[in-house]
Amino acid sequence: MGAMDDALRQSLQAAAKKAFDLDLEPSEIIIEIPKRKEQGDYSTNLAMKLARTLHQKPALIAEGLVENLSGDEIESAQIAGPGFINFVMKKDQYSKIISKILEEKENYGTHPANGIKVDLEYVSANPTGSLHLGHARGAAWGDSISRIMKKGGYDVTREYYVNDAGNQITNLAKSLWARYVQAHGMEAEIGQDGYLGADVKEKAEQLAKDFPNLYLEPTDETLNFFRKEGIAFELDKIKEDLDRFRVHFDVWSSEQALRDSGRVEEALEILDRNGYTYQQDGALWFRTTDFKDDKDRVLRKQDGSLTYLVPDIAYHNDKYQRGFDMLVDFFGADHHGYIPRLKASMAALGNDPDKLSVDIIQMVRLVSNGEEVKMSKRLGNATTINDLIDLVGVDAARYFFSARALDTHLDFDLALAVAQTNENPVYYAQYAHARICSILKNADYPEPENYEGLVHEKEIDLLKTLAEYPSVIAQTAKTRQVHKISHYIQNLASKFHSFYSACKVNDPANPELSAKRIGLLKAVRIVLADALSLIGVSAPESM
Repeated sequence: MGAMDDALRQSLQAAAKKAFDLDLEPSEIIIEIPKRKEQGDYSTNLAMKLARTLHQKPALIAEGLVENLSGDEIESAQIAGPGFINFVMKKDQYSKIISKILEEKENYGTHPANGIKVDLEYVSANPTGSLHLGHARGAAWGDSISRIMKKGGYDVTREYYVNDAGNQITNLAKSLWARYVQAHGMEAEIGQDGYLGADVKEKAEQLAKDFPNLYLEPTDETLNFFRKEGIAFELDKIKEDLDRFRVHFDVWSSEQALRDSGRVEEALEILDRNGYTYQQDGALWFRTTDFKDDKDRVLRKQDGSLTYLVPDIAYHNDKYQRGFDMLVDFFGADHHGYIPRLKASMAALGNDPDKLSVDIIQMVRLVSNGEEVKMSKRLGNATTINDLIDLVGVDAARYFFSARALDTHLDFDLALAVAQTNENPVYYAQYAHARICSILKNADYPEPENYEGLVHEKEIDLLKTLAEYPSVIAQTAKTRQVHKISHYIQNLASKFHSFYSACKVNDPANPELSAKRIGLLKAVRIVLADALSLIGVSAPESM
């Protein structure tokens, strides 16, 4: 759907006005593609939707709509079942999409700005080690969503929340210091909660060379030094890994900066002022049961330290204060139970909790030789983003993470990801693009005046798929279901391969038809490359 279904909406809108004096919004008119081709090109349930308003049977309403239809694009309209209207479109209408795509190029499918400011927060891994497969899935998905939503007309900010405060950072600092001491030939215990990765050891050895003997005593100054060095070192690695993975952020927000600014205490004061906190057993509690949580939550423990919920409350409150219309977080599956209390905290602060959405990222398993590769950052044997890129490349990694719904478990099939066969979806899609490029290099025809006459069944299938692209963008931007783009890519590639097998493109004996088919392939190449770019995958010109 796309330009064609927009034209249908306009025709139905005019018909409803003429037949029933109704002023309908285009968003009220649902246009779908029937499951069976013999039912027509498009269908609508508008008559059934209007039955309650008009107090008439849907079949009678459908008759009124059909009788008052106008529009050059419609060949015929038939009433089916309890009131569905099935449409057959004039075949020469589909070819108009070629000129539109060739004119707009990569801007085809781009929607005008809708004025909705969206903050997408994803990855946000603690700077205590390299990013692993779970982070990779969230990174690929979040980045793809940002690209799709921008094309869908949203004003998108990509944000990474740096957890650079708390016990894990302290453990990293202590681990770095222990390795630093060991690098001086002395004994030091890393501890049960320490980080044993080779990267920590290498960084400590470098610090021992740069700052010999200066930080051997475990003082507060020493710990602060290693905390600062550890955060900077790990964060730089994360940024390098994400850059290699084609993932970038507009904003890097620091938990420590949030604490230092006083906004954490400010959030606690607002909760207290609004009557949602109380003291019990020497601790400060948040009355989340007022918001249907299963139990109240501790904010400040008996020892005076804050629970991890508190800076999260302040951080999200800060995002509300920055004026976003939508806040979207991407959480791992183990954080599912965290969502209600986070939304409760926003309501308690006076924010609209419905502006906050949380999408859950299910687990990833890398399957190698039939066995799962175990992941553990602390022990230093995790399968990292870099490991995955080295194994299968960025394109395969990005495509595979985008092809399966985020809320389903993913077994990453390593053998399939590197296979150069049609069973590998990224190879199949990229090969379609490369094949088109090869065809175009060997074709030299003048540009036709129009593209009428492309009425072969395979041509129509391909043209209809191209026409759907703007609608797919709009739907995906709204639902944040990236795999819809991957499915579209596979469908478009399949329709191209089917068309090319059935229709001769480069035929010197029929230059007029060849020129039109070359234009069709140019349009397919543009849309295919653009769709691949939305999920961070390249479109090679040769393979």
